Amino acid sequence: MSCSPRHSEQNRPGKRIGVLLMALVVLGELVAVPVAYAREATSEQALTGTPEERLAALGIELPTPPAPVANYVRAVTTGNLVFLAGHGPLKPDGTYVTGKLGKDLTIEEGYEAARFTAIAMLASLKAEIGDLDRVRRIVKVTGMVNSDPAFTQQPKVINGCSDLLVSIFGDQGKHARAAVGMASLPIGIAVEIEMVVEVE
Repeated sequence: MSCSPRHSEQNRPGKRIGVLLMALVVLGELVAVPVAYAREATSEQALTGTPEERLAALGIELPTPPAPVANYVRAVTTGNLVFLAGHGPLKPDGTYVTGKLGKDLTIEEGYEAARFTAIAMLASLKAEIGDLDRVRRIVKVTGMVNSDPAFTQQPKVINGCSDLLVSIFGDQGKHARAAVGMASLPIGIAVEIEMVVEVE
């Protein structure tokens, strides 16, 4: 029995190859995000519990913010806005992730560094406002990435911060953002991020 023209069209080798290539492109985008954090970015509809309960569900314990190393404070509240100073990628052991993206660190390592930075900012935010339930909106995130001159994937690095914020605050965690490359950052840290938050 001969195939109908429609059936033959669906099974043309060229079309099958095209579908395969599209699948590979999608897969390439998926594997760019570390598997351990693949489920973090979500919508408000999927969230349950308070922000701190969501942090606990992810196995995240907020550290005690270290004292500023110069003549500034980690957070300033004016009206209903909290301005967080630039924070670095503070690891649980008290050290920082250092190195240049594209030279010393991979995108995945930079993503994790940005995630550590988000955790540090949330710790300072909680110290400033007392309860993360008071957060109405993450307004703006500015991410600075210590980059090799040829490195151009800064947004994929700062996604480590953005994805965590959305996983904790849902739609209220979605924010305006800048992700830029820097020739160097203090003490060689991989990323520095600052944030503006609206609170009740």
